[in-house]
Amino acid sequence: MTGDDDRRPPDPSRIRPYVDGVVEVSGQPAEYPPEAGAVQPPPEAPAVRPYLLTGGRVRPLDASLEIEAQVRTTPAGQADADRLAFEHRDIVVLCEQPIAIAEIAARLGLHLSVARVLASDLIEAGYLVVRRPEAGAHQNKKIIERVIRGLQAIS
Repeated sequence: MTGDDDRRPPDPSRIRPYVDGVVEVSGQPAEYPPEAGAVQPPPEAPAVRPYLLTGGRVRPLDASLEIEAQVRTTPAGQADADRLAFEHRDIVVLCEQPIAIAEIAARLGLHLSVARVLASDLIEAGYLVVRRPEAGAHQNKKIIERVIRGLQAIS
């Protein structure tokens, strides 16, 4: 055995595919059952990878866009909603009432970072308007006390 033999790629039929299911190797289908204990995606998981929805971007155009920021559809967004692509249209329709970026992600089943990127795109295009949390509100003692009292009241 020479050093060149060690550098040859392994036989493709011995490499487990990245996606479970039927994979063709040399024209013959091969099924790979999921490994025991492997985490399986929920059946309703999207077939499209998240980075495809954002064009490969992982940061929103506005890096300061918080997940708790409230967004709402503008009149331009309402007028052009039918012309927008899938997820953009879903976000514009969902934002007819003010809603947080985190809530958009939860309701549409998107990754939080994907929702931030898509919402940022729509804000930049003028289809959404953002209302940011008040600066310093998280440090206001009266607000924190009201939140605590409210939580105690519902528990």
